[in-house]
Amino acid sequence: MEETNHTWPESNDRVPYWIYTDQANYERELEKIFYGPFWNYVGLECEIPRPGDFKRTQIGDQSIIVVRDQNDEVNVLVNRCAHRGVKICEHDKGSFKEIMCPYHQWTYDLDGKLLGVPFHRGVRGKGGMPDNFSFEANGLDKLRVHVRNGGIFATMSDATPSFEDYLGPRILGYYDRQLDGRVLKLLGHSRQRIGANWKLMLENIKDTHHASLLHVFFVTFGLFRVDNESRVEMDKTGLHTALSSIRGEQELNDGTAQMRSFSSELTLNDPNFLDFSPEFSGDQTVVMQTLWPNVILQQQSNTLATRQIVPQGPNAFELHWTFFGYETDDEEMTIRRLRQANLMGPAGFVSIDDGQILERTQEGILAHPEKRGVVQLGGHETEDTDHMVTEVALRAFYKGYRKVMGL
Repeated sequence: MEETNHTWPESNDRVPYWIYTDQANYERELEKIFYGPFWNYVGLECEIPRPGDFKRTQIGDQSIIVVRDQNDEVNVLVNRCAHRGVKICEHDKGSFKEIMCPYHQWTYDLDGKLLGVPFHRGVRGKGGMPDNFSFEANGLDKLRVHVRNGGIFATMSDATPSFEDYLGPRILGYYDRQLDGRVLKLLGHSRQRIGANWKLMLENIKDTHHASLLHVFFVTFGLFRVDNESRVEMDKTGLHTALSSIRGEQELNDGTAQMRSFSSELTLNDPNFLDFSPEFSGDQTVVMQTLWPNVILQQQSNTLATRQIVPQGPNAFELHWTFFGYETDDEEMTIRRLRQANLMGPAGFVSIDDGQILERTQEGILAHPEKRGVVQLGGHETEDTDHMVTEVALRAFYKGYRKVMGL
């Protein structure tokens, strides 16, 4: 792996642009972050409800298979045949009875164990595998897996701490608030490719005040803006963040007067779109969690989703949205969740803005790796706050990032 010669400036409130564009830094991220001692989100149990069901996804640059075996256990296998390295599975989802490589038909069970090798004993006494060939030693690579309340996480490192210690008590409390043990119900998927560095997506959620300036829908209808009662909370590493907020009203005040995106004239043809039904403890109508390194767990009103970040080199990433509810939801709640899901996704009333602005950010910094961004709103601190007029979560994030990357 090529080492980068770039250095970080003296503080966490000035972020160098080369971390978003440098190929050597990206390769270092793969090794230290995605293949390092961290839990990567890979899916929800409701995506693979029956034995044999699988989904294909990625950790870093590596293709993996998430599959439920015949014992109802969830396994995460590297999508690479032990024989000649062939990528075994090309389908995004489906069902296996067994896993067979298309090249030489080496066959594995749903736990990754090697079951069969064609011509293992040769043909007519000729050829075949050597007598000391071990089926046990030639299965698919299998990752450590943790499943908590329907969320599936995997790690490539033996040094990764327990999932509970990894999130810490504060963030784990928010996680369990949304994934609380009720059986999840899959409502749908969407996917988009964004021409920007993967970290900018995490930043976009941690950047608490941009929603009041960029998103006309959020601001106008009071769903999420800086004059709402809110909190920004981090774990001890600064890498995980929970942003919570309570919906306000569509009214002009000293906050909205500074927001050019606010328009008291806008109305909805269907006011049911703003219908909210309380369902969690507390008064928060928005809770956005960024769980390092690759997932956003969202509650926006009653629409629930995970957003998995899949890096595609330093200058692009895919964003995989999975919308869900609970098996106990009645039809009215399911309709409400689906209706409000139109806020999100590639063409969502709100999220369409993010996709475009992140690409414009990448375009702006590509030619200027020597320059630095400023993240000083709210001061220089990295502690929790009770408002959104701050970039504290960004400073805390890069404090943690620097430690992980040795910068």
